[in-house]
This record gives sequence, C-alpha cells and structure tokens, in this order.
Amino acid sequence: MTEHDGEAVHRRRGQRQARLQVISGPMFAGKSEELLRRVRRAQLAGLDLEVVNHALDVRTGHQLVASHAGLSIPSHALSEAAAITALAGSRSLDLVAIDEAQFFGAGLVPVVTALVAAGTTVAVAGLSVTLDGRPFDPLPELMALAEDVTKLTAVCTVCGDDAVFHQRMAPGVAADVLLPTAEHIGGTGTYQARCRRHFQPLLP
Repeated sequence: MTEHDGEAVHRRRGQRQARLQVISGPMFAGKSEELLRRVRRAQLAGLDLEVVNHALDVRTGHQLVASHAGLSIPSHALSEAAAITALAGSRSLDLVAIDEAQFFGAGLVPVVTALVAAGTTVAVAGLSVTLDGRPFDPLPELMALAEDVTKLTAVCTVCGDDAVFHQRMAPGVAADVLLPTAEHIGGTGTYQARCRRHFQPLLP
C-alpha cells in the first residue's frame, strides 16, 4: 500500500484525521482514474462514502464518474457546491469524492473545508488549467489548503514529453474560459495534451 492509499482509505472515524486530497492536471492525465481508484479502495474497506460529479459532464450519461480509460462508477450529478453539503447532510461520512471540481467554482472551497472540519475526508479531482493555459479556480486554492496534492501530467501528442496543458483542436470556445461550460469537457477528437513548448492556446 502506498502513502496515498493509506491516506485515501483511512480506517473508521477517530483512527485517522480527515484530510483534503486534491488530484489535478490537464485533460488525459488520469485524474478521474486516480479518483476512482481511491473510491474503489474505500469501498473495499467498507467505508461510508458519496461520489459526486458535476452535471455538465454528460460524456457517459448522468450519474457516472468516468475516466478516458473507460472506467466508471455511479455518482450524484450536481450543479452547485451547496448541493454537496445537502447530499452529505448530518451523516458521518468517511469519504466524499468529487470529480470535475473546476465546474463547482469558488463555492466549493468552503464546502469541502467544512466537510473536512467535520471529520470527512474529501478527495477532489479537477482541471488545473483552462483552455488558454491559466490556473483554473478553485483548484489552486484547494491545493493550497490540502494535506495531500497529486499533480498529474499527460503525454504531449507532439513530442511525448510531460504535458501540463490541453489544447482545443476544433473551433468554438466559450467567451470566458473560466465560466463553467461544457466546452471544458471533451475527448481526443476535440482536445490534445500538450507540453509547454507545443501549447498554442485557443486556436481559431
């Protein structure tokens, strides 16, 4: 068992302090896959948990967190951070796993902070950069507050180096790349992973 496994699958409340865990990176870096791995380990350990995805992610239909590798797990499709608080309610959950965290906006920060303070470990996965290569809030703030940060890279489709950006290969992007929009969701037909040298943001 790795250090991250031990943190993600902590035993019952009281034996280990709750933690905020952040998994970030560009598209195709394996963020959802890593989140699903932690969820499955928590399920095997018999922990009480909830899995959340943003309602904008409809690539495989609602109510699923899915990775580009084809892995998936049932989830709650929610549109705003406050709904996560309502979902948890007064239950003593061991883990709340949240995918596509960037779409929940700044309101996600106080929500996850409150959950961790109440004793629930929160694992958050989301894009670290926007379509034009800027930091994608609230991931930077969440990473600053987290006990554990996993920063993943993809593979540049041009040269094979580590890629920290993703580039849209088709026209038609949102006017404001920081707004929650389905433009930030896509597959290999729409986006490519790019290293810093080969990243050309917002192609016409």
